[in-house]
Amino acid sequence: MSDYKPHFEIIGNYRLIDDGVRPEATVMLRANGKEMHEADTGVGPVDALAKVLKKSLISLFPEIDEVKLIDFSSRIFDPGAGTAAGVEVEILFSNGKDAWRVKASSENICKAAFLALVDGFEYGIHISRETKET
Repeated sequence: MSDYKPHFEIIGNYRLIDDGVRPEATVMLRANGKEMHEADTGVGPVDALAKVLKKSLISLFPEIDEVKLIDFSSRIFDPGAGTAAGVEVEILFSNGKDAWRVKASSENICKAAFLALVDGFEYGIHISRETKET
């Protein structure tokens, strides 16, 4: 997969505002030569991040609508570091036919979740397109 080209790329940083009531996420990405800037809300920060990514991608990759988050877990690397510990997020995804796991890590649990969502959605697009080509 050394010549693999991602279907989309994140431009800059995502933004996440969590006021404890209705988290809002904003993302800018580039796909197929188009730049998209979207915002969305969710019932929690991970939901807001997942929804804004899907909202940004669905017009170019309608198959992303089938990709669902099935399970989410996190663990810290250094229990002695307390709340400053690095964290690993693992997400299980499914598109109704296949299932796959993605892991990402960061010192920030929301960033780790965002990175895992990006990788999981990218893989979901990849396997959908790969299946259509064969």
